[in-house]
Amino acid sequence: MNIWPVGMIGGAPGSFMGDVHRRALALTGRFSLVAGCLSRHAGTAQKAGQALGLDPARTYTDWTQMARAEAARPDGIALAIIVTPNDMHLPVATAFLDAGIPVLCEKPLALTLDQARHFTERFITKGHDMVVAYTYSGYAMVREARRLVQDGLLGTIRNIQVEYLQDWLGDADSDGGWRLDPRTGGAGGCLGDIGTHAFHLAEFVSGLRCEVLSARVSRLVPRHAVPDDAQIQLRFSDNAVGSLWVSQVATGCGNALRLRLFGEKAGLEWNQEQPDTLIVSTADGRTIHVARGGSAVGTAALLPRGHPEGYLEAFARLYADTACLLDGHDAPLLPRLADGVRGQEFIEAALTSGAQYGAWISVRA
Repeated sequence: MNIWPVGMIGGAPGSFMGDVHRRALALTGRFSLVAGCLSRHAGTAQKAGQALGLDPARTYTDWTQMARAEAARPDGIALAIIVTPNDMHLPVATAFLDAGIPVLCEKPLALTLDQARHFTERFITKGHDMVVAYTYSGYAMVREARRLVQDGLLGTIRNIQVEYLQDWLGDADSDGGWRLDPRTGGAGGCLGDIGTHAFHLAEFVSGLRCEVLSARVSRLVPRHAVPDDAQIQLRFSDNAVGSLWVSQVATGCGNALRLRLFGEKAGLEWNQEQPDTLIVSTADGRTIHVARGGSAVGTAALLPRGHPEGYLEAFARLYADTACLLDGHDAPLLPRLADGVRGQEFIEAALTSGAQYGAWISVRA
């Protein structure tokens, strides 16, 4: 079994996403973190590399230098992991893809749809080498829900309801850092930060594509420079309808991501805060709880039934799929470059609709 050497850009120890990615890497047993440019500040980058036990020669203070140096090494990294603020995603990805090194990048892909499209035009042949971290598609029961939909358990899907609610920006004095600065986080605010996760989840599980949307986009905390709440009506292919509510000022909500699908035969629900169970409800009044790891569940579990899998395991499943790619195998459920662009299409359509008082806007394919 190959153990793949990887490098990380951004994510110094103590940063939420950097720590999450490193823990997920460790869970797979398929990767070794050997290099990094862990901060744009040279002193911080050097201290962070030392804290993680990296070779000083592979602790970089410039990510362009890192891309060139690692590509030239016979033992260079096989994957670059990008956990920088949003404005750096595409510049860093460009450097490593140009150097022939595959990339796993946090979302959203870019600050604007135009940036994402120009990037895609340049790297269209390398789309296979770009993974975008839509974490929730890595949950075992999300993949099981997708399988059940494909197997026809729900019949024709009529309605899709998805919501992603947090409250960490609800305090008027809260500091969202770079996420609330449109120059570093983008103009989408909550749409880019967590709304893209909800949108990707709806399309990933249902297998349907959102064609048009109508959005009410708000800044409910006046001092926020970007949206912190949005309520969006959706129209999908095959005449399905739905809605998406995303908020980072929903008081009392921690990480409340919930998906509900309603078909002609049954309804299905998944809740990220109880991630090991799917709830299937049928027209004759039956409610069935499908537990991860059960004999009827077709999606492989990382842990035995009764040992909860959560956020880190979902990330680990994405990394395990990425290891399959590096091994030369396919990983059909892994989010790629096209999924990153799709997220940008959603953000732009929602912002455009919101600016036009809820006009119906096409989500460009």
